[in-house]
Amino acid sequence: MSKQETYQALLPQIESLVAGEKDEIANMANVAAALHETFSFWWTGFYRVGRQNGTAPVESVQLVLGPFQGPVACTRIPYGKGVCGTAWQRAETVIVPNVHEFAGHIACSSASNSEIVVPVIRHNQVVAVLDIDSTDFNTFDETDKYYLEQICSRI
Repeated sequence: MSKQETYQALLPQIESLVAGEKDEIANMANVAAALHETFSFWWTGFYRVGRQNGTAPVESVQLVLGPFQGPVACTRIPYGKGVCGTAWQRAETVIVPNVHEFAGHIACSSASNSEIVVPVIRHNQVVAVLDIDSTDFNTFDETDKYYLEQICSRI
């Protein structure tokens, strides 16, 4: 089965998992587990935008580790730092074929070699990012981007 066919089969399953569930953390947990099990990624999970209060400037806020599958991870990531912070700052998906060549990469695990980070956007604001790491180089492409953005829009 091709990557596209795998995503096409997975999308209705994820829709079923999150249908009617209003708790974002529960949905993130199930989405991370479904993606991780389906594709056997090295690390699959979410970082949530952790606001101390509603008026704090975004630059003073950090991404905080959320539901994930895989080895232990970094707990907090600053705005604009690493691949996750960059995707948050840009409010767009970032694909990194070789994390060792990404300026400012935050190495939570030395086993990670490629990465994709997809923002979860609600009301025109990034509320979380989906972060997926692979031990292989060049794992992620436009197919992943397209389907992962579809999945993140359903959380």
